[in-house]
Amino acid sequence: MTVLQVADVGFGYGADRLFQGVTFSLEPGQRAALVAPNGAGKSTLLCLVGREIVPDQGTVVVRRGARLGFSRQSHELAPEGSVLDAFLSGFGEVLRARHALTEAQHAAASGSDEALARLAKAGDEYHLAGGDDLERRVEIIAGHLGFRPVDMDRPVASLSGGERGRLNLGVTLAQEPELLLLDEPTNHLDLDTIDWLARYVAGLSCAVLCVSHDRAFLDATCTETMELGRKSFRSYPLKYSDYSVARAEDLAREREIAARQEAFVAKTEDFIRKNIAGQKTKQAQSRRKMLDKLETVERPEDIWAVAEKVRFRFAPAPRTGDIVIDAKGLGAKRGDRQLFAGFDLLVRRGERIGVVGANGSGKTTLLKLLAGRGLPEDEGAVRRGTNLAEGYFDQHLGSLDPSRTAIEEIRSVRADLNADAVRQYLARFRFWGDDPLRRVSGFSGGERSRLALAKLLLEPLNLLFLDEPTNHLDIPAAEILEEALAGFEGTVVLVSHDRRFLEGVTTRTISVKDGAIDVHNGGFADFCATAARAEQTRETKAREAEAEAQPVSSRDDGGRRERSVRRSASTVPRAPDAKVAAPEDPATRRRAFEADKATARALDKKKKRVKELEAVIADGETALAAMREELKQDHGGDWTKLSKLTAKEQDLAERVDAAMTEWMGLSEELAGADASPEGSRA
Repeated sequence: MTVLQVADVGFGYGADRLFQGVTFSLEPGQRAALVAPNGAGKSTLLCLVGREIVPDQGTVVVRRGARLGFSRQSHELAPEGSVLDAFLSGFGEVLRARHALTEAQHAAASGSDEALARLAKAGDEYHLAGGDDLERRVEIIAGHLGFRPVDMDRPVASLSGGERGRLNLGVTLAQEPELLLLDEPTNHLDLDTIDWLARYVAGLSCAVLCVSHDRAFLDATCTETMELGRKSFRSYPLKYSDYSVARAEDLAREREIAARQEAFVAKTEDFIRKNIAGQKTKQAQSRRKMLDKLETVERPEDIWAVAEKVRFRFAPAPRTGDIVIDAKGLGAKRGDRQLFAGFDLLVRRGERIGVVGANGSGKTTLLKLLAGRGLPEDEGAVRRGTNLAEGYFDQHLGSLDPSRTAIEEIRSVRADLNADAVRQYLARFRFWGDDPLRRVSGFSGGERSRLALAKLLLEPLNLLFLDEPTNHLDIPAAEILEEALAGFEGTVVLVSHDRRFLEGVTTRTISVKDGAIDVHNGGFADFCATAARAEQTRETKAREAEAEAQPVSSRDDGGRRERSVRRSASTVPRAPDAKVAAPEDPATRRRAFEADKATARALDKKKKRVKELEAVIADGETALAAMREELKQDHGGDWTKLSKLTAKEQDLAERVDAAMTEWMGLSEELAGADASPEGSRA
């Protein structure tokens, strides 16, 4: 049953239309990514779906009675109450019952019969309202989001901005909505928490509409991608990485069709102009009527074209020595907590080092120590190489003065540039028109990040310290920065939670965890693979140790219990009066047989469906190839036929993609079943 139906929706401010003609629907289990450059209206569309604002045209219908959860970027939480109260805020009955129980517990300290009876009644009401189960679920979600049990009683007003963001996300997830709206959910999350959130969202049975600039997160969670443009709205039954390839192919085909029509129209108009007053007047008039009836094929809208005009180019810088940084005995403490101690690091020219770890582990502190920006009480010494020209990007964008304009910010670094030169330079970072004259205080997060990077790149630098450089950048800008850093001839030390960005940039990885720092001589992808293998080895050893610690007769894991019983029967002396356990009764054996039979039938159905899908995919690809060849042929001016053929080709391509997605899922299930002991027996 459809949970959300959006039909022909448009919205704008005055004459400036953000988007129009947006139509899509979501069913339970569908998880869609909404993508577009910054400023295209993604958050606005989420607010329309969340019924916080009304569309200028079209309709948004959420199924009657469906629970809606909306995690916003703005972290709008009531400052009253505790963290636990906030988590339970979506469950009014449970929250009231919990407050009544707390009051009854305080009153019961008197020991009076009346107070004790009230406590018993309050406890029963809380239990009947489902408070126990809800609190357990909330504690699990809160734990994964970095809230310890002692944090649950903290006042919401005492939380930092990052903690409020995580609490806002947790409150939304705890509601178990039937329609979940996520607006940049990975902001303020570390890599481990992002991985958990991706698995959690991917396992939800509700409908999900997600806005995020984290490409790896979108690939892990969303099976559909929706592209929001000013005039167009595209929907692909593909994850983000596959969508970016498919849309490029679609745009190329649509541009070719539009170019053919333009050439045909130009040729026809030339014929009309030359023959309208000559011997071929009737032919010219006929062709004019044909052009009047012709349905114009517009060139496709490429929403990323403008976003991709950002250019992060590093100015040529002098060459440094081979040794850039030699750090010895680095250590830092914040409050009573020792972040790390006794850390040594040698950084060579050309390395791109990624610093990763949980929030609060000390990543930014380590970056500051390496950059010579630590506190006086921090430990260790940092020797710097020769001929260094350093730059530092602060995740809090402290290098920007909110009272200045963009032009003034640039001229604070390069006073020799006049206003026109600054405007030309800022245009490379998507600041056009009056944008350079606006004050920084009115900029969005993405605009501030681009301006800070623009300042950083004005001078020739050969050593960069970057703290969360992709925060607030949209996907094209992050990809362009990634490409620029990968080709940077200097040295880079960076902190980031963007998995895809780390994979594309780093050549060495530093992991900060639980007061210890490990250095991995490989990029982030290699670091993750090594960590996964180590974790798998630890889990295997833990299972083996647990199995050895258990009594032989109690082991039960994939047939081990049966083998243990047989082993104990042959090696342990049996008392004279001991009796052999009776075999299973016929009814139990019958149930086991029926269960195995049902499993085998389900596997057979899946195998049959896989074969059907293979035939559908093969036939579809053959038909697609024929259609695409036909589209390349000269259509003789029959644009109606061409339009129908194009629509037919797109429809068939979507069906083939859907069949391919289903085939891949079933194939993975069958591979897993064949690898299991039960599958081997079947």
